[in-house]
Amino acid sequence: MTKQTERHLSFIDLAICGIDTALRSLSTRANHAKRPTPKAESSEKTTLSETESKHSAGLMRVNHTGEVCAQALYQGQALTAKLPEIRQEMAHAAEEEIDHLVWCEKRLENLNSRPSLLNPIWYSLSFGIGATAGLISDKVSLGFVAATEEQVCKHLSHHLKSLPETDLESKAIVEQMLIDEERHGHMALQAGGYNFPAPIKSGMSAMSKVMTELAYRI
Repeated sequence: MTKQTERHLSFIDLAICGIDTALRSLSTRANHAKRPTPKAESSEKTTLSETESKHSAGLMRVNHTGEVCAQALYQGQALTAKLPEIRQEMAHAAEEEIDHLVWCEKRLENLNSRPSLLNPIWYSLSFGIGATAGLISDKVSLGFVAATEEQVCKHLSHHLKSLPETDLESKAIVEQMLIDEERHGHMALQAGGYNFPAPIKSGMSAMSKVMTELAYRI
């Protein structure tokens, strides 16, 4: 989508696109990654125990839920962003996050597991937060992206340490996700995002912990 084309989209057009994205984000096998799934450097076949497989599935389910929330956040922000270039930036970031969504979904399938049953709730809440941030200002909207990505990177770093040593497939996916998320957060600040103060980030961290605990189990 070019900038010129994007400027001609009405609020209703953007809303319809948002509904389509919501349905695809919450449906399995509805999206296609532009990049291949990251592969482990070692080609050695490894077997996970039942306990390890269950733990890996829980962590990858959390990561998948995070990507569902990212789609909702970016779509909400794109809907209410003031400047066309900010809407385009949000849409582009959402497209890159689709790769993560698909990678996590496929890994869950390989682990004989499923996405979180609570994803529709998380999507709705994240969309509302994103839309509200966009209504306030583009600076706040971009700042929220940067703060969110900071929280995501913390979770991904923790997951890399917590994943079973033999689960090289999940580790390869999480490692690439971490690289991408760090870049997204840096780009949001460079684009003029507000650097949220520590108390707000602490509040966001507390909320994310509730989501991760629930997504890990349900």
